[in-house]
Amino acid sequence: MITFYGTGTAFDLPHASPFAIKTEILLKMAGVEYRTRRADLRKAPRGKLPWIDDDGTIVTDSRMIRHHLETAHGADFSGGYDAARLGIGLAVERLCEDHLYWFNVDNRWLRPENFAKGPAQFFKRVPAVLRPLVKARILARLRMALHGQGTGRLEAPEKAHLVGRAVDSISDIMGANDYLLGPDPCGADATLFGFLASVESPFFDTPYGAMVRGRENLVAYLDRMGGRFFPQ
Repeated sequence: MITFYGTGTAFDLPHASPFAIKTEILLKMAGVEYRTRRADLRKAPRGKLPWIDDDGTIVTDSRMIRHHLETAHGADFSGGYDAARLGIGLAVERLCEDHLYWFNVDNRWLRPENFAKGPAQFFKRVPAVLRPLVKARILARLRMALHGQGTGRLEAPEKAHLVGRAVDSISDIMGANDYLLGPDPCGADATLFGFLASVESPFFDTPYGAMVRGRENLVAYLDRMGGRFFPQ
């Protein structure tokens, strides 16, 4: 039995973290038996979510969880596609994880109105007297990380331009396909759905969601993936 430590339902999404959404889809694709537990970030093996406990084997990082499912459980995430198509899928995954991710963090955590109704709820377990200090410290670290990465140095119109280009590119790659690469889902779809759903979520005030909703094939894709992997 695999124990999957995710964030749990939040912000009208299966998980607050797109990486946790990705991981749960991979577990479903792999056909393995698993149970879900709400993670305590203070106990996270590498200080990040998600992670799994596979009968005592701890695996962190969604990429390594995928590798573990492939090697330890024989999971096939290829979807039947050839190496060239899978290479495109990997490129889209990196576009999501190494590009869209930062804009999503910036939008949720550093826009005061979004932080107040979203991530601020994560601090409820912190004693009230310490809560403002802990929040301020975390936000300062995030600002520093975003500044170092580059996203934090951009103005709002520049951010919107870059997110729009990424969304348009993903839509163009998908075209008329049911899933990213063709008629069947593959491992890249686990990543893509996690990030597109997170960007599109109307829960947060952002121009990015409208960019996704402006592409009919992406709207249909989100409905299709959501109905298939999270019908509840």
